[in-house]
Amino acid sequence: MLVELTLSADERSAESLADALVEAGALSVCLEDANAQTPDEQPLFGEPGLVPDRHAWAASRLRVLVEDADSAAVVLAAAAAIGIEPPPIEGRTAVADTDWVRATQSQFPPTRISDRLWIVPTWHEPPDPSAIVIRLDPGVAFGTGTHPTTRLCLRWLDAHLRQGASVLDYGCGSGILAIAAAKLGATRVVGIDIDPQALQAARANSAANAVRADYTDPDSVPAGASDVVLANILSNPLMLLAPALLARVAPGGALVLSGVLERQADEVIEAYRAADASVPLAVWAADEGWVCLAGRRPN
Repeated sequence: MLVELTLSADERSAESLADALVEAGALSVCLEDANAQTPDEQPLFGEPGLVPDRHAWAASRLRVLVEDADSAAVVLAAAAAIGIEPPPIEGRTAVADTDWVRATQSQFPPTRISDRLWIVPTWHEPPDPSAIVIRLDPGVAFGTGTHPTTRLCLRWLDAHLRQGASVLDYGCGSGILAIAAAKLGATRVVGIDIDPQALQAARANSAANAVRADYTDPDSVPAGASDVVLANILSNPLMLLAPALLARVAPGGALVLSGVLERQADEVIEAYRAADASVPLAVWAADEGWVCLAGRRPN
C-alpha cells in the first residue's frame, strides 16, 4: 500500500532532503511553501530576465509518496545521508489505488474558445462536429487553451485573422496559436521558442493536427515581416522584445500581445510606443485579470 507522508524542513535543508528522500526510495516528493495562503507567504520566482530574491522558502512542507512498509526507513536513510536529525512525520495518509491516467484525463475536458473554435484532447470526441477543432493534449510545453492569455490570443485570431495571412508566433510553446492560425486560414506560419522541447512538442502537435507550420529558435528566424505577429509570454520579456517584435510587423499587419496583467498594460503599451509609435497598442480584451493588447501598422 502507498502512503503520503508530511514532513517539514527549513530553507537550508528542504531541497537536499527532497533529493535524499528520492535517493532513499521515495516514489515522489512534492515541495510546498508551508506559509502558503498566509501573511508570511513569499513568492520565489520572478519573470524571465529577473533574478529571484530568494531561492527557497523559509519553511517548506514535503509531501512524500512511499510504500507503507518502507516509510520510516526512507525518512531515516534520507536524514542520515545529508547529516540532519530525522524530521518528525507530521501526517500519514493512505493513498487509494487510482487509475491515474483516467484521473489526469478527466482534468482536461474539451475547451470552447468561440462559437466555432474548440480545443479537444485526443481522448475526447469533438462536442461539435462542425467546429474547427485543435487536437491538443497536456504536455511539457505551455499552451493547452485553458489559460486566459491563450484563450485571448485564440479569440483574437478567430475574430481578426484574414485568409492567406502570414503569422509569426513568438514563444510558441505547444504550438497552439500557430496551429489555430493555420486552421483558421493562415498560409505561412512560423513559431519561435528558446526551448528545444517546446519546438519538438509544437512540431508533433502540428503533425497531429495535419497543419503546416515551421518552428525554430530565435537565432534562426527567417527574414521578412508578417501580417500577424503574436507573443503570449510575460510583460518583462515582452518589453525587452519590443524592437524585435515591432520590426517583424508588415505594413498593414497586426501585433498581438498577451501574458500581461491588467495593471501592467499601460507600462507595456508605453514601452512599445517608445520603440515605434507607428503601431499603437490598446487593450483588445480582458479575461480573469489578464489582457490582450493589439495594434496595427498603417499600410
